[in-house]
Amino acid sequence: MMSRQEQPVTTQTIATSFAQLGLPDQFVRSLAKRDIVEPFPVQAATIPDLLAGRDVAAKAPTGSGKTLAFGLPLLAMVERAAKNRPSSLILAPTRELAEQIKEELAPLAKSVGKYVHAVYGGVSYGPQKAALRRGVDVLVATPGRLEDLIQQGAVRLDQANIVAIDEADRMADMGFLPAVRRILDLTAKRRQTMLFSATLDGDVAVLVRDYQSDPVRHEAPSAEAEAIDARHHFWLVQRSDRVEHAADVVASGGRTIVFTRTRHGADRLAKQLDRLGIKAVAIHGGRSQGQRNRALKEFTTGRVQALIATDVAARGIHVDAVETVVHFDPPNDHKDYLHRSGRTARAGAAGSVVSLLTADQQRGARRMQEELDLWAPIVPPHTDKLSEGGHRIGERSGPKRMNHKSTKTSNKNDDRAVRNGGRRDHSTNAAAAKASTQSVYVSNIPWETTAEDLKELFAQYGKVADATIVTDRRSGYSRGFAFVEMTGSGSQEAIQALNGSNLGGRELTVRPARPRTKQSDSNRSRNGQTKKAHNRTGRGRSGNR
Repeated sequence: MMSRQEQPVTTQTIATSFAQLGLPDQFVRSLAKRDIVEPFPVQAATIPDLLAGRDVAAKAPTGSGKTLAFGLPLLAMVERAAKNRPSSLILAPTRELAEQIKEELAPLAKSVGKYVHAVYGGVSYGPQKAALRRGVDVLVATPGRLEDLIQQGAVRLDQANIVAIDEADRMADMGFLPAVRRILDLTAKRRQTMLFSATLDGDVAVLVRDYQSDPVRHEAPSAEAEAIDARHHFWLVQRSDRVEHAADVVASGGRTIVFTRTRHGADRLAKQLDRLGIKAVAIHGGRSQGQRNRALKEFTTGRVQALIATDVAARGIHVDAVETVVHFDPPNDHKDYLHRSGRTARAGAAGSVVSLLTADQQRGARRMQEELDLWAPIVPPHTDKLSEGGHRIGERSGPKRMNHKSTKTSNKNDDRAVRNGGRRDHSTNAAAAKASTQSVYVSNIPWETTAEDLKELFAQYGKVADATIVTDRRSGYSRGFAFVEMTGSGSQEAIQALNGSNLGGRELTVRPARPRTKQSDSNRSRNGQTKKAHNRTGRGRSGNR
């Protein structure tokens, strides 16, 4: 299946304009009106192969321009669709990304008389079904909502002969690949498949093997190429002092992007910084496209000093001259760290990255540093040393692992060791290693929350195996609680971060799920039923996914 090229190929960027790539003149003019003239490397590399009808597997990080890389050739080749039978399909892991793809492609589609529509959870089925009845040439969809619409007979995919899978690695992390496989099996047998992912190994490599035909492989410059030139700082702070430290960084570090885990956290931090005299604006999936555009304009023109962003909302944002990136909520994964950090120190410019760590986050940060070949000490805050201090990726000022090993052999700065009289407690790690999955109980969730929503929420802290919303058997409505199955050690951090947090105006209760007994299973059988992300039948009202 992959005989043409077994090794990733980085294609030289020969084309210096979109016109030279062989795209329709309508696209070139439409892009020029948006001041998009020169293609990004991933676009110059993949568009010629895609226009030639080849399958492509591209390793491309967020912010590399991949939406236009697959969107432009798809729009150039797609045919007009019949009622309820789209001619092409774009799969995205989250509603925010699906909407962002639609917004970016819609003006281009209009220029060639094609129609793009997005379907995802959190909104009513009615308008989505109506659009499908009118005919959708390019359907952008999240896997859960698309499977619902298929089960309800609202859409057939047998005429979808061009399929693009965006952020396949995130699909894998969120447990969506089984649904992706089921969906691909329903598309046209002779189809062109475009796959874009930050990684092309593991489960994604299996997907490429099984569902692409002799794919051409391309690799865009990674986020590490940008982040490697930044100076990285890791500060040990009290949780209650993080806002003040973030304000100090923005005040001394110039144009700054601050990353939070949740939408609510982004909104709250923007208001807190404003009260401290720092002009800040939040951007996330809960904001309308107009609000996001205004926020970006205020940031790029210098009217505000800080852009407070969630990971999903920040994908695809291109802002030059960002002096500093702050991890207000540090990521768990080194790839996420690179993607965030790569928004500063671009094209050889100077840049700083600051992670605000609480005591319980030190161990995870050290593990991440190992993955990155980054050996920066965790120290008290020092804004006066932002520009000249810190460490670069791959830079070592002393013996390898010296700082890291000292943290493993000494009980100093280890809160658990102090609480246990100097004896290090390995019970938590042992238990985590023993259990492959941990079930987490979540209650007081808004009725419109879907299993896909929960997967997206919990995937910020680790790999999610499954999510189950418990529903009333008669009405089909949510009973307000759910179970999330997580693999690895991410469940403990998810519980700590999400318990007491706000979702849709409600304060969540998040704790380890109690082992189920035969009696409790019997009661659940009589009183309600569970509805899983991969086998849903609708939820009443405006069922969402």
